[in-house]
Amino acid sequence: MTGHRRCAPCAVPPHILERIARNGNDEQRARALSTMAQDSSHRSVRVHNALMRSVQRPATPPRLAPTSGPRRTIGDAKESEDLPGTTVRAEGDAPVADVAVNEAYDGLGATFAFFLDAYGRDSVDDDGMGLLATVHYGDHYENAFWNGRQMVFGDGDGELFNRFTVSLDIIGHELAHGVTEDEAQLMYLNQSGALNESLSDVFGSLVKQHLRGQTAEEADWLIGEGLLTDAVQGVALRSMKEPGTAYDDPVLGDDIQPAHMDGYVRTTTDNGGVHINSGIPNKAFYTLAVALGGHAWERAGRIWYEALRAPQLRPNATFRSFAAATSRQAQVLFGPEETQAVRDAWASVGVPV
Repeated sequence: MTGHRRCAPCAVPPHILERIARNGNDEQRARALSTMAQDSSHRSVRVHNALMRSVQRPATPPRLAPTSGPRRTIGDAKESEDLPGTTVRAEGDAPVADVAVNEAYDGLGATFAFFLDAYGRDSVDDDGMGLLATVHYGDHYENAFWNGRQMVFGDGDGELFNRFTVSLDIIGHELAHGVTEDEAQLMYLNQSGALNESLSDVFGSLVKQHLRGQTAEEADWLIGEGLLTDAVQGVALRSMKEPGTAYDDPVLGDDIQPAHMDGYVRTTTDNGGVHINSGIPNKAFYTLAVALGGHAWERAGRIWYEALRAPQLRPNATFRSFAAATSRQAQVLFGPEETQAVRDAWASVGVPV
């Protein structure tokens, strides 16, 4: 069993849940502890699935045709932990009365459309994989995750977290973990794990920007927009524009993401701080996107996407090796202006290229 499979990517980092368990009221603490226990169970399932994939890739529903578009199925767990739950909306069905079902359906569609339109990618696996999501998972479950086969959304507690389908960038973030897993199998540990998380933040933000037609300057660069309730002193789970500023709340604590290698956090928790140190490559991408201007998915995003797919990228990639991969891709795809902008962006966060 390898270390890079020990943690299932989830929307809410463990250090936030741990703070709620320490600082919240009795109900908040109980829900945070319950969510942490469930997340631990998900990690065990994730390890099993990863080991099975190393032997044989799991079967997926047959493709209809290369141009058939997304094949979405939304299940309702009805506050249980049974997956995938009862099917409540399938591809082509009209919207239903349940807003979470419709948000999940639309979010899966927006993510599929982004990867297809921007990079010609046919679903998560680039082979027409059907997109499955389950809503209303667990009793006030305070998270969302990709388990290697499908998306799962909790409803939040209504006090600190809204329903997790409300945030399109979270949906894009979690599905992007599937893309990273398919392309590079980055170890979910230390810097490679932080890159894994950062890549999901990058593509999650780009999904939202693509749907809204926003330029890099117009985008908010928030991850988890709309997820925090009005009772929380914060705007999102993370800010790619200004890591370390997304929230400062008596229950959630302060945002501890660094924006530069000078603040790199060395820890044994959170698989070596994968949700914390991702702020460094996040800031590098934001800096590049704004420097290049226009729609961030066209040049900055394309460079990051092709670096992810480059055969030279190793599962144990560091910030520096990924930075070098982005510099190479900028040279291949574009030219000296973009290449220098990539190097400047990484230099601005203390990562030499």
